[in-house]
Amino acid sequence: MRVLSRETAHAHLAKWGREGDIIIPEVSTATVELAALAIGVEPARIAKTLSVYHEETALLVVAAGDAKLDNRKFKDRFGHKPRMLNADDALRLTGHNVGGVCPFGLPDGAEVYLDVSMRRFETVFPACGTANSAIELTLPELEEYSLSKGWVDVCK
Repeated sequence: MRVLSRETAHAHLAKWGREGDIIIPEVSTATVELAALAIGVEPARIAKTLSVYHEETALLVVAAGDAKLDNRKFKDRFGHKPRMLNADDALRLTGHNVGGVCPFGLPDGAEVYLDVSMRRFETVFPACGTANSAIELTLPELEEYSLSKGWVDVCK
């Protein structure tokens, strides 16, 4: 499979005229800590995309950088224990490599949910398909651009 993660995410954001707002630091943003340093914000404002197996596809939960999945809350909401995608399946089911998984430009069937842990911020910084990209979005923008299925409370 040829990886077009950057192009896919950029094309997705272009639908709203936002592809020019993508931040591409010269250093890695593959982890919350690296992204926070590269962008110059507190780690909690990094909107990390957690990718979990869900039936035959991926379920993505975008959460604040300091949040962790709560197994009980997740199971109560989605009916199964969360199991993170391995690297091969992350690429296959989201179209993005680990470190660049984001809620933009996903294949059909992948579902995106936004965790309430981000609601304490006016803007957050999700990745844009690569391990050195991000974009600053308001929560309503993130909700619209990610084609989110809604807000959930599945983190601690």
